[in-house]
Amino acid sequence: MKQIFNILAVVLFTATTFAQVGINTETPDASAALDITSTTGGLLVPRMTETQRDAISPAATGLMIYQTDGTAGFYYYNGSSWEGYYSKNEVDALIANLQPTTYNIGDIVNGGVVFWLDSTGQHGLVCAFSDVAISAEWGCYGTDLPNVPLVPYNGGVPVGLGAEIGDGFNNTNDILTDCPTAPAALAARSLGAQWFLPSAKELNQMYINKTTLEGVSGFTAFSNYYWSSTDYDDTSGAASTSAWLQSFSNGVQFVYTKTDLNFVRAVRAF
Repeated sequence: MKQIFNILAVVLFTATTFAQVGINTETPDASAALDITSTTGGLLVPRMTETQRDAISPAATGLMIYQTDGTAGFYYYNGSSWEGYYSKNEVDALIANLQPTTYNIGDIVNGGVVFWLDSTGQHGLVCAFSDVAISAEWGCYGTDLPNVPLVPYNGGVPVGLGAEIGDGFNNTNDILTDCPTAPAALAARSLGAQWFLPSAKELNQMYINKTTLEGVSGFTAFSNYYWSSTDYDDTSGAASTSAWLQSFSNGVQFVYTKTDLNFVRAVRAF
């Protein structure tokens, strides 16, 4: 008993004199309140279950324990709740989940197959696995559509507002605003509010990647002529009676009367 009191006295004297406590060292680091030196063992903190941990009350801010059940690991009290320490593997997994996903043509996203990607590879357009109409008019023959851009023939190359990649969604909305019964636009929108009738250039991207798309399991092969959402400007000033469509046999884009019956393949952005 006398020996124990002597040891305690030495420890208390050391702590009081130097304001540090050293275990297995007579020269604790000046920056440490407690300096433990060992080459054969580690620091073993209290181990307990989650229930036992939560029973500590009040818990001091910074208090640390090792939880043995549930999500086992080191925990510290932040002043209001217990927080766990992440392992390196957990941190790596979190970082990986934060990395943006890049896609390839032919990938399946949002219920469709990717046929166009922007420069980042993170955003693009998908088309439906099958046609939403096999015999649909474009509709609105001779009806004035004030909100819908008109695209002139331009030697058979549709260019400008209404024909570009990114225009199909607005085209479809504008068509259905000005002519709510438009069959081709309605067919595309039947898959949901985010689906639309592709613009001429969006439709052409589908044709360019036709072989890859048709190689995707469950994808229904394209037929022949498909409507775009691009309206035609015949420069006469009269209400349009024709719209742009594309042959998926040879890739040719041209204009044809809106009363003609053609296929519709819906698309959406992601």
